[in-house]
Amino acid sequence: MLISKTFSHPGARLRALVSAVLGAALLSACGGGGGPLSNPGNVTNPVITGGASLAFPYFEKCIFPIFLKQLPIVQNGVSSTNTCSGSGCHDSNTGTGGALRVIVAAQPVSDADLTAAATDSATATAIRATDMYKNFYSAQGTTVFGSPIQSRLFDKPLVLNVLHGGGRIFTSQDDPNAKLIAYWISHPVPNGQNEFSAASYSMFTPADPATGTCNTQ
Repeated sequence: MLISKTFSHPGARLRALVSAVLGAALLSACGGGGGPLSNPGNVTNPVITGGASLAFPYFEKCIFPIFLKQLPIVQNGVSSTNTCSGSGCHDSNTGTGGALRVIVAAQPVSDADLTAAATDSATATAIRATDMYKNFYSAQGTTVFGSPIQSRLFDKPLVLNVLHGGGRIFTSQDDPNAKLIAYWISHPVPNGQNEFSAASYSMFTPADPATGTCNTQ
């Protein structure tokens, strides 16, 4: 950065130089790579290895389909329909909808691999590299485990004390889709078990993600 103004006092020149350096540092910190006005660089998500996690089987079978549904939207008093994963909303490539990112073309994980991942680390690692898992990780990142009411994934579609650029998607907490999201957030897997834990199968009736229906209570 060039400072064109001439300062007659050495202290003024020093203060101007320090200010310029600090300003450049702040701008580069906002940029995250490239120029100060560029988009942040790619972020590598850490792998969940222990502690708390939400259930991947329930996400894939019960939550991900919500992102692809044509849903009614009320925005500024105008009703329409759209998908959460639509262009301009949460699509991973063209979305402008904040932290949640959805890869629409993500392929489902096979039931055999889903079962094996609970105990087989190689299968779990392979699933964590899939687009479906990226969707899971992004959605999980907008939640507070065990507390739907503190979770953006739940609050924003309902516009519960928080703005949502996409408008009101669910008219009440009794909306079937809202109840699925609330149930997922409220039932993290047991501590120390991974996100594929067979303990999460109780979230289905019967207790089998391949054949069971999604519980909401």
